This record gives sequence, C-alpha cells and structure tokens, in this order.
Amino acid sequence: MQATRSWTAAAGRPHAVLLGQVLRFGVVGSVGFLVDSAVLLLTMLAGAGPYAGRVLSYLAAASTTWALNRAWTFRASGASQPARRQWVRFLLVNLVGFALNYGTYALLVANVPAVAAQPVLGVAAGALVGMGGNFLLSRRYVFAPLPGAAP
Repeated sequence: MQATRSWTAAAGRPHAVLLGQVLRFGVVGSVGFLVDSAVLLLTMLAGAGPYAGRVLSYLAAASTTWALNRAWTFRASGASQPARRQWVRFLLVNLVGFALNYGTYALLVANVPAVAAQPVLGVAAGALVGMGGNFLLSRRYVFAPLPGAAP
C-alpha cells in the first residue's frame, strides 16, 4: 500500500487517475474478450457463420464492457448519466473501435488460414486494434462527467 501511495504521489494525481483508468479498461477489455470469444464459439456451434456470429458476439461483449466500465473503470462519472442513454452512446461512439476491430478480424479470417481455422485469434487481434480508440472515445464522450457534476 505504501508503495502505491509513493508511486501515485510521484506520478501526480491526474496521471495516476489516467493510468488507473487505462489499466481497469484493459482488465474490462479482457473480460469483454472472453465474452466475445465464448459467444462467437456458441453462435458458430448453433450454426451461425463466423461473420454473423461475430456481430452477435461483439454486441454481447460491448454490453458487458459498458456495464463494467460504468461501474468500475469510470465509476466517478459513470453513473452521472442515465444508463440507457449512456449505453446507446457507448455503442455509437465505439463504432470506430468496432470498425477497426471487425475490419481486422475480417481481414485476418479472409487472408490468414490459421485465423480462418481458429477465429478466436482474429477476435484477439481485433480487440487489440480497437481498444485504444475505444478508451479515448469512451473517456471523452461516454463517461465524461456532466457539466456541473463533481469530478
């Protein structure tokens, strides 16, 4: 605990808050990856192809990560907005990340035989590519404190 306090003081409060958010966002993204992969595999077992299954798995993962980011990553400002509106904003803002994520996935599935055989590899690559943009956009447009709200 002492080392954490010393590091926080050395890094400066704003930087420590940002780093904490990035780390929590990464953990939440890892959970999202697991949800994404599990739903993709289940939908493919149920007869969906790798592309339609991926759309469903992405929606499940995005909903999961929104809820976790609201409750944990951005808890100081996450609940300052109505949940339904924030969830819709999260999905809309993260279309940029989705485009990068799905585009990477589709490109790899179509062109790399190992990924076509194991689509979860494409899910992982897509998740990494989309995560940076998703963090920045989510922090700025989805989980930013409302004007006049306490930081």
